[in-house]
Amino acid sequence: MTRVLVTGADGEIGRAASAELLRAGYDITALSLSYGSDHPADRVLVGDTTSVDDVAAALDGADAVAHFAAIPHPSLGTPYEVFRVNTDSTFNVLEQAGSRGIRRAVIASSINALGYPNNPHRAFPPSFPLREDTPTDVGDAYSLSKGVDEQTARYAHRRHGIDVVALRFPLVKWPEVLRRAAAEVAEDPASMAREGWAYLTMADAARAVRVAIEATSSGVLVAGLSADDTLLGEPTSALLARYAPGIPADSPVDGSSPLVDASVAATVLGFRPAESIHDGTATAPLSAPSLTPTRNIP
Repeated sequence: MTRVLVTGADGEIGRAASAELLRAGYDITALSLSYGSDHPADRVLVGDTTSVDDVAAALDGADAVAHFAAIPHPSLGTPYEVFRVNTDSTFNVLEQAGSRGIRRAVIASSINALGYPNNPHRAFPPSFPLREDTPTDVGDAYSLSKGVDEQTARYAHRRHGIDVVALRFPLVKWPEVLRRAAAEVAEDPASMAREGWAYLTMADAARAVRVAIEATSSGVLVAGLSADDTLLGEPTSALLARYAPGIPADSPVDGSSPLVDASVAATVLGFRPAESIHDGTATAPLSAPSLTPTRNIP
């Protein structure tokens, strides 16, 4: 496996994952609707992941796919737009990749697949930590699209045999942005209670993508991700008692331990987070490799 197609390559995770894969020696085909700056991939394409022709051109020569193209928040479009674009993109990419015989894909799912962070009824999960099989309560189109994307992965594997890892990302940003977010959330901790104050640094997110590409897991694997602490870094039991009263923790909560169970990522993929915004381990963005100009798909 030498070439990875990265969709949504101009997004934050798309760029970070591209850089991580390039450092690991992979060739990258980048696909995005547009680019705010030069991209480090050697094959840089402008195109739409809902277009059959654009995805077909981008898949030429690819051995694996890392799919991040999506409308990333329910506020960034109408419910129909968010659901249609996200689910159409994922189906188009996985269907074409699988039909070509590509055997490995990583897709960006989300903690929102469970439905709680953006739930209009402010529903809480039945317990913490959040797990892949936590019962869902979906009331927004973005969360619905992420759950459907995971189902699409199961379809693609069943139909074509492509192995897919769906990474359920929490809040993912570079450390300085996460620290600002932590300061804002500290003013209203209840605002992130339903997602357990979960976060992951951008460098760890990019490394999770590489690990998932290189893993030997078969079928469809859904894996929750989180740093080893919470965004606030305060005693987790105190946060739960104050901002999620009555919601039980069904496993021990020690210190500032996270409220997302990331054991699937650890045991199956071999991924464990290396960074925290609270202990000085979080890294700033690395400089990009040499750049090549962008071109449009013919």
